[in-house]
Amino acid sequence: MRGVKTILFLTISNMFMTFAWYGHLKFKEYEWGKNLGLISIIFISWGLAFFEYLFQVPANRAGFKADGGPFTLVQLKTIQEAITLTMFMVFTIVFFKTEKLGWNHLVGFALIVLAVFVIFKKW
Repeated sequence: MRGVKTILFLTISNMFMTFAWYGHLKFKEYEWGKNLGLISIIFISWGLAFFEYLFQVPANRAGFKADGGPFTLVQLKTIQEAITLTMFMVFTIVFFKTEKLGWNHLVGFALIVLAVFVIFKKW
């Protein structure tokens, strides 16, 4: 159950992180965002990042083996990176319709999935 909670919270956390890091690139397309300065955009992104941390920290605490969770520190980071890339790919397809994901992106993603397998494999 802690593993499921960890993955769910990491997914939610990454949703906020992706919007904080890349969502502001779409602000200029909206009337309210056309004249925002860099400092305003940074504060909006920080606000989103706050919600990222509300999920990221509990996810890592619930998932970390030393705190009773099922994952090592390296496994937690690997899960987080795989979720981040997945979330980024979905975000790109949904919100940046002019950006196209090519075969090389899919191969790169497959290699990251392979990395997850290798890191979780008991040798």
